[in-house]
Amino acid sequence: MESKNKIALVTGGSRGLGKDMAFRLAEKGLDVIITYNTSADEAQNVVNQIKQTGRKSAALQLNTGEIKSFDPFIEKVKEVLSTEFGTDHLDFLVNNAGIGGYKLIEEVTEEFFDELLNVHYKGVYFLTQKTLPLMNDGGGIVNVSSGLTRVSLPRSSAYACMKGAIEVFTRYLAKELGARGIRANTIAPGAILTDFGGGHLRASEQSQKMVSDMTALGRPGEADDIGGVVAFLCTDDAKWVNGQRIEISGGMLV
Repeated sequence: MESKNKIALVTGGSRGLGKDMAFRLAEKGLDVIITYNTSADEAQNVVNQIKQTGRKSAALQLNTGEIKSFDPFIEKVKEVLSTEFGTDHLDFLVNNAGIGGYKLIEEVTEEFFDELLNVHYKGVYFLTQKTLPLMNDGGGIVNVSSGLTRVSLPRSSAYACMKGAIEVFTRYLAKELGARGIRANTIAPGAILTDFGGGHLRASEQSQKMVSDMTALGRPGEADDIGGVVAFLCTDDAKWVNGQRIEISGGMLV
């Protein structure tokens, strides 16, 4: 079965960065499957808005930190591809889902560390592995890292280490999947005003001023600063961009 439109799977697509990514992908003419963890109503609203543009869309529940749930999730993806998209493959995987976590090194517990590890690294690794058989050759993978792999701020050591691992993993994906024409790239957002991490940046004028002062463009980021770059990476305009880390931070500490 073949679909006329290319299809992207975006994890964590019910709000924040993932929501904007889903909308921008649809604007580029892609059909979109999003996942959500708990926000079923928000996810359905995203799906409804995408459908209003004439694109196909669906939402599936997934906790990207629960590795054992991936096999049944993939079966659900296959079912949705068949029933709602008329195909058995997709083209792009965007590993966006994430959680915040901020502790000084001496405060980090093993439980805290493992939760971040499962969501931000182990989950991304194995969800990508299990999605690869569903991907068409010539597609692409976009992983989400962070400006914190380049800029070190206290309380972010565990989170940033996981994102550093993602950047290495992305280069290996690019190397190993090149024979299939599948590209793999990382985006690294700077500080963004979303609900992420409990909306800690949005809630603190002091933090916003600090971010603005260290950013060449003089402000924190917004969700709609990010989605367009992801959409670009999922088009032929980016067909020769592979194995790259693209920081989207407005020029933070340049």
